[in-house]
Amino acid sequence: MHFTSFLDGKKLTIALTGEIDHHCAKVYIQSIAAKIEAYAPEVCVLDFRDVTFMDSSGIAVVINALRNMAQIEGKLVLSGIAPQPLRVFQASGIDKIVEIKEALV
Repeated sequence: MHFTSFLDGKKLTIALTGEIDHHCAKVYIQSIAAKIEAYAPEVCVLDFRDVTFMDSSGIAVVINALRNMAQIEGKLVLSGIAPQPLRVFQASGIDKIVEIKEALV
């Protein structure tokens, strides 16, 4: 598990990498929450471009980020989602409550 983040004005982008499963989800959840708390962005983009695999733990990562952004009245956007993680999001209905941009279909 590794990620990078950068702030551009009021837009925080967090680029996730590797596999998101039960082994690393808690760390991602805590790290993302800390970044959102520190920067209070208007928009937080979770970039899944370099995520090679995701199970249902990835849903927990997104839901927690969504809650954190809702607390500060911000918006969460998902981008760069490969086909396998996209299927997980679609099966769960996340794509109905979080904006998805630039899916890598």
